[in-house]
Amino acid sequence: MELAQVRLLVSDFAACYRFYADILGLKPQSGATDGPYEKFSPATGSAGIALQDRSAMARLLDELDEPATGHRSLVVLRVDDLDAYCARIAERGGVIVHGPAPLTERMRVAHLRDPEGNLVELQEWLLLRG
Repeated sequence: MELAQVRLLVSDFAACYRFYADILGLKPQSGATDGPYEKFSPATGSAGIALQDRSAMARLLDELDEPATGHRSLVVLRVDDLDAYCARIAERGGVIVHGPAPLTERMRVAHLRDPEGNLVELQEWLLLRG
């Protein structure tokens, strides 16, 4: 078994597309800015995040037709320099809602939200620094 991706069901596809591409700087696979699907990849690693238009999935699963509520996901991205990455996010119009701050003695984190309210955690692993 291989994990192919984590897929987020979103109502405002275009806004979420801009967030993951323009704010976080992830690389879109096809450039389908209006959806109904797009996969984003970081510069390194094999993990990916995908967006799926919620209404398109509701045609398959009726219960998805209801509005999403509450925090149901946490997207985690590892970065080498948390302070520099957060500065780039702010320059691109992103809003850091927490941090950068220590989470443990081994890790620093910062948090922001995508346009749908999904929480994104940026991690800097201190053990990897020289």
